[in-house]
Parts: sequence; C-alpha cells; structure tokens
Amino acid sequence: MKDQYTEACIECSALITKRYSTSFSLGILILDKSIRNDIYSIYGFVRLADEIVDTYQDKDPAGQLQMLREETDRAIRNGISFNPVLHAFQDVVNRNEINPEYIHAFLHSMEMDLHDQKYDRALYEQYIYGSAEVVGLMCLRVFCKDDDALFQSLISPARKLGSAFQKVNFLRDIKSDLVDRKRVYFPGLDIDKFSKEDKKQIELEILQEFELAQKGINRLPKNCRRGVQLALNYYRKLLVKITEKGPEELLEHRIRVTNFHKLLLLARTFLFGPLKPALNT
Repeated sequence: MKDQYTEACIECSALITKRYSTSFSLGILILDKSIRNDIYSIYGFVRLADEIVDTYQDKDPAGQLQMLREETDRAIRNGISFNPVLHAFQDVVNRNEINPEYIHAFLHSMEMDLHDQKYDRALYEQYIYGSAEVVGLMCLRVFCKDDDALFQSLISPARKLGSAFQKVNFLRDIKSDLVDRKRVYFPGLDIDKFSKEDKKQIELEILQEFELAQKGINRLPKNCRRGVQLALNYYRKLLVKITEKGPEELLEHRIRVTNFHKLLLLARTFLFGPLKPALNT
C-alpha cells in the first residue's frame, strides 16, 4: 500500500499525461492497473524535461535542466522528493530497478536541444537513443519487472519502437522544430531542398523499425501488450497520413489524428490487433 503522499504525486503525473497526450493516455488506460501508474510517473518526468527545453527557453533552460538532473539523482538516492513529479518517478525507478544510465542518457539528449546542432548520423542516433529509446526501456523494465530474461530479449525491439516513434514525431513536427526552435534532426538534410525522395527514405526506415518492434510487442506480457499495440497503431496511422502529404505540406501544417479516430483505433486494437498500412509508392 502506497502512502498518501506518493499516491497524490502519482495522480499529479497522471494529470500531466492526460493533459498533454490523448494518444498515450488511451494506451496507458488499457494497461493492467498494476502497472498503469508506473507509466504515468515515467511520462510525467519526461514531460518535465521537455517543458524546460521546449517551452521555457527564456528561463535559463540550461540551469533549470542541471537543477532537474541534480534533484532527480537526489530523489532516487534518498527515496523521496517534494517535487511531486520527481517523487513519483523515483518511486518507479527504485521499485523496478531502472538503470540510471537510461535517465542520464535521456537528460543528455534534452541538453543537446539547448545547443545548435548539425546532426550527422552518429549524433542523430545518439539523440534518438536518449530522447526516445531509453524511455521505452524504462517502460519495458516495468513491464518485465519479474522476468529479466524477457527484458533482455526485448531490448532491441523496444529500442526500435522508440526510434520509430521519434522519427514520426520529427516528420510531424518538422515545421515547429524548424520555425520555433531552429532544429533539423535528420542528418544531412538540407531543409531548403527537402524532397520526396528524402521523405520516402525516412518513411521506409520507420516502417522497417515498426516491423521489428511488432515482433517484440507480440512477446510482451499480456498485462501491457494491448496498450503498447495501441501506441504502435496510432503511430502507424500518423505515418500513413504523413505519406499522403508532400514535403512542402509538412513544412506548412502539423499532421494530426483526431480524437474520434484515436477511439476507433482503440476499438480496432481490441478487436483485430496490429494495424499494418501499406506505404504509398
């Protein structure tokens, strides 16, 4: 039985998740109750760092991120924090023995966003590992808490899933990343010459990662499989909508999946499982 303070902190992270992401909230909602709150707590922490580097860029983000790093380490070490989001997060980390390297890699990628970067393939992969893949590994640790052999065997597909999600996000948010934050993540991409061929190559890379990730999802414990499958189905739907647009359209409008279609995906996931749309050629 968790104490009242910890329960209140988890509720805070759950509220943050629901306010920021309808899609992930739906995915978490169909996880087993025994693990649902742990995923809320991980998302709350990730959102905290995102806000520092993306929203409050005029509030000394480098200093704020360093403070977050120190407070996170202290919370995990002491088993308590009076920042509600960090308290909920340290509880998950300590109970599930989440590798601190994942947390450090995540915060390092957040720090990369504070600097002008010209991404080559190595930096690109490093950024994706820290910003997305390790978040999937934190969740996987929760999913496989009592089965380390299963966790080890699913590390690669979990990383592929996080990588694919991040690359879809890069395509979907290419306009805001470029205009609002002056960021271009894709290595070697000249945004002024962003072509159909450039876009198609990225889309094919994502599809390959989806296929490898799907094999891992099929082996997840039943208490989390449907929730992760829903997240993958949602991102597949996003990718389909992206493939239907030209590069110039992505630079003008952010692609979305309506809440109505998210609910349809939820129903479809329960009834039929994986969603496998073909890439336009």
